[in-house]
Amino acid sequence: MRPFEYVRAADAGQAVTLVSADPDTSYLAGGTTQLDLMKDGVLGPARLVDITRLPLGGITHTGTAVRVGATTTMEELAADPVVAERLPFVREALLLGASTQLRNLATIGGNLLQRARCRYFRDPTVEACNKRNPGSGCAAMTGFARMHAILGTSEHCIALHASDVAIPLVALDTVVHVQGMDGPRGIPLTEFHLPPGDTPHVENVLRHGELITAIEVPLLPEGARSHYLKVRDRVSYEFALTSAGTALVVEEGTIRYARVALGGVGTVPWRAWAAEDVLLGAPANRDTFHAAADAALEGARTLPGTAFKVDLARRTLVRTLETTAGVEA
Repeated sequence: MRPFEYVRAADAGQAVTLVSADPDTSYLAGGTTQLDLMKDGVLGPARLVDITRLPLGGITHTGTAVRVGATTTMEELAADPVVAERLPFVREALLLGASTQLRNLATIGGNLLQRARCRYFRDPTVEACNKRNPGSGCAAMTGFARMHAILGTSEHCIALHASDVAIPLVALDTVVHVQGMDGPRGIPLTEFHLPPGDTPHVENVLRHGELITAIEVPLLPEGARSHYLKVRDRVSYEFALTSAGTALVVEEGTIRYARVALGGVGTVPWRAWAAEDVLLGAPANRDTFHAAADAALEGARTLPGTAFKVDLARRTLVRTLETTAGVEA
């Protein structure tokens, strides 16, 4: 690990000022991914500004939403009774997203900012990585790519966004609140992450120095049911091959409310708008669910190593919708 300076911020304003003034300065919260990348030589900030002592944690409730401080841990959010009752698929994603040890350290803000799980990005001996070395190429295009994305990719990058909890959060129209030198602003989570396009190294819309302070998560409507299903190589802690988060309101056999997002397949947390369009107003049955899954995966771009994900993602989404709607498989 390269030497770095450590600073503990006194307040959010000081933290923003310190990081904004220096492109080689970064924030430090849980550090569960950041420190690994520093040890591996992928990241090398000259200074870290510790925000863990700032009053950026905690969970508050309104009648329509849950506001979660950025330094709230995954375990704290999973234990919240309102989340368990009104946002069960968020809780499921949190519990499936990491081991107990990591959940007690990893923060919600950090989870949204976690870096790609691409083996080539995380190995600095591999030169061809447009995320790490813009313009150098993408080794995954010709290498082993089983854990890579099939939606939102470009010829410059197919790295996967690996967050579990971001899947139900993006389905819920979560808003990310940030503070920067120009003051606070709210960013819809559906617009927060950026697909790689021609600039894979630019992963989100944050300006350098902007600090996530909280997220605001709308509650599901009364009567909604939700479910998060994660398919992985092993039952113990592992990243998703495919996953799906769905929420439905079904009245007299007809779907009146639908939220759908996919994980394990997108370069960003993937909101399946096309699937929602198929579901709304349709009967809650297997034919509808299969049509929604087909719509969600339309336009998938695969390599030999990722081709299996198309069918697996379809099956994952259909099973999730069946469970959510209470339709027997």
